[in-house]
Amino acid sequence: MKTIVVGLGVQGHKRVKVAKNDLVCTVDPLNPKADYKSIKDVPINSFDTAIICVPELQKKNIIKYCLDYKKNILIEKPLITSNYSEFDSYEKISNSKKIFSYVAYNHRFEPNIIKLKKYLKLNKIGKIYSCRMFYGNGTAELVKKSSWRDNGKGVLFDLGSHLVDLLIFLFNINDKTKFELIKVLNNENKSPDHAIFISKKNNPLIELEMSLCSWKNEFKVDIIGSKGSLHINNLCKWGNSKFIYRKRIFPSGKPIEKISTIKYGDITWEKEYRYFKKMIKNRNKTSFKKDKVIQKILMSQK
Repeated sequence: MKTIVVGLGVQGHKRVKVAKNDLVCTVDPLNPKADYKSIKDVPINSFDTAIICVPELQKKNIIKYCLDYKKNILIEKPLITSNYSEFDSYEKISNSKKIFSYVAYNHRFEPNIIKLKKYLKLNKIGKIYSCRMFYGNGTAELVKKSSWRDNGKGVLFDLGSHLVDLLIFLFNINDKTKFELIKVLNNENKSPDHAIFISKKNNPLIELEMSLCSWKNEFKVDIIGSKGSLHINNLCKWGNSKFIYRKRIFPSGKPIEKISTIKYGDITWEKEYRYFKKMIKNRNKTSFKKDKVIQKILMSQK
């Protein structure tokens, strides 16, 4: 595979690192370390795959260029379209030209998220009563100083898109799952920097909270069921990630706990890139189904 990275910011540098020997060149109009300023300057036959790590408003033209020239594309999340027919168009073109297009959500490749899904599939905790997720970091000041990040839905698209994607991954929810935005705050930013929304139907109750004003990086998942509960504390990128399984004692009492901790750092970027390469090699068809669901849920939050 011959890969280029378009956008040499924080995410772009991470993508460069995992592309390794596949990397042909980098593209960025502002970063002097990039090899080219525009994707159109890159010799068209020198690459077959593009990783797009640019601001949301710049994605559409780059995606169109790549599709026109039959290039596989990995798009840094989220992908927000002006109308849902754009998803259908990207999908149709990708499949007709036998290329693979994919929107990246690397937290699906967190070892403890994968373990959590396995436990759910095995029905370890019985009927699910509730699921709460919290994702917080302290980037409000960086967002405020950015020339493009402090706008629109803010933290809802930044961190909320990850949480909704994980709901799709874990529970296979669709756009018929309705949510209500119960709190949105602009503590330091023009765009929302803290938000909470919950599912409208309590079967199960789902609560998602996201914040750019959490001064200690924090990620938590708590899923409560009729036979026990499952918990994750922390993402691998921030250090040790803990997985907890609690088996309920009837009629009451201290649960039996199994606790395991992952200590080997963030492997999600590498795992996601391998997955992307595998999809291309196996000639998998492109689907933007999950991205439609993510946009519909987040755009419905007024």
